[in-house]
Amino acid sequence: MRRILAALVLCLAGPVLTQAVLTRPAVAQIIESSPRPRPPLRVTADPLPVAEGGAEEVVVVTEAGLTRSPRPLPRPANLVAKISALAADTAAPGLDLGTDLAKADVDLAAVTPPSAKEKRRKKREAASMEGAVCGAPSIKGIEIAAITSNIDGCGVADAVQVTSVAGVQLSQAVTVECSVVQALDTWVKDVAQPAFDGKLSELRVAAHYICRSRNNKKGTKISEHGKGRAIDISAFVLTDGKMLSVSDDFTKTLRRIYKAACGTFRTTLGPGSDGYHEDHFHFDTAVRDGGAYCR
Repeated sequence: MRRILAALVLCLAGPVLTQAVLTRPAVAQIIESSPRPRPPLRVTADPLPVAEGGAEEVVVVTEAGLTRSPRPLPRPANLVAKISALAADTAAPGLDLGTDLAKADVDLAAVTPPSAKEKRRKKREAASMEGAVCGAPSIKGIEIAAITSNIDGCGVADAVQVTSVAGVQLSQAVTVECSVVQALDTWVKDVAQPAFDGKLSELRVAAHYICRSRNNKKGTKISEHGKGRAIDISAFVLTDGKMLSVSDDFTKTLRRIYKAACGTFRTTLGPGSDGYHEDHFHFDTAVRDGGAYCR
């Protein structure tokens, strides 16, 4: 502490000083009379000599400790060059920072908060997505692990297990890929449900994923069922419990909704198509060139 006080006093005494010896009373008097604070100075770590007579302690301050100037140092030349380069870059087209910042300035006070109706709508949307798969709130189910097979051509990379579409229950959880249940969801909404005056409650599923050949015939290509892109519907159950089956009730209504499925699905097969689909509708989303195959 004595060394620091002495350094402050010497700084007030003059700009150039090689060595000064100050007594305690003198240091205290000068400090009390000086209203201006001074920057700290380096003080040597040399042993403190004792003045003649041994009654007073003295502090030795070197000239190096008084060479520090409060003036800022000039910028290095390389720093000046970097600043100039950055300024040139911001002047390039598309980097008008002043304009961009002005456009980005948003008055938060002017932003209208969502209305109660909007909040309820968002809440309903969030609730409708609970248990949904394939990006559609009306397709309910779960995502499952990819299905692999030792048989070439079988398997489902992005498999889902679906329990209902468009609010209509499936008689069993179907394992498929999203393309076929997305098409089924559209068909039920736009065709089947309106045809039954909104009274359709369940689809009876005859088949979904299974690794087999087409029509179970040995030596033929792998069925779309083996790729998770097909579903078979055998009957339609209404809200009053009445059931219309493809095998027994292929009447005007069922004929109409079957015909309307062509195009929504890539393949539609049913009664009278090939002898293998007399008791169910076969719908698939086969990946192939050309248009829909409807029989």
